[in-house]
Amino acid sequence: MSSIAGHLLLCSFVLSASANQKTTFVFPEFPYKETNKNEMAYREYEAACEQNPTCALQKALARLKCVRECISPVCYQQIYYQDQLEDGEIDVRLNSFKGCFAQRSSRQR
Repeated sequence: MSSIAGHLLLCSFVLSASANQKTTFVFPEFPYKETNKNEMAYREYEAACEQNPTCALQKALARLKCVRECISPVCYQQIYYQDQLEDGEIDVRLNSFKGCFAQRSSRQR
């Protein structure tokens, strides 16, 4: 076997072995209490960001990402940046994002 063929075989094995492994992404969790005040503040920012021309021109998932990043760039960085939302993914991180947003917005007051 030539060294090139052996190298390709090895690369193929490494790729297939790593494809079978599941990766679990752990994101920071922020407690979120769903109160009228918190929901109103979040919806206010969300509505403003949805009207942002940069986000308004995006489609579906790209728009959602843009809006979340607009709402809180720091929280987006901490929760979504390392493991971006994918099309069709159920967003189990939303409450943590809202919790991060609520913590940061209460500090600014």
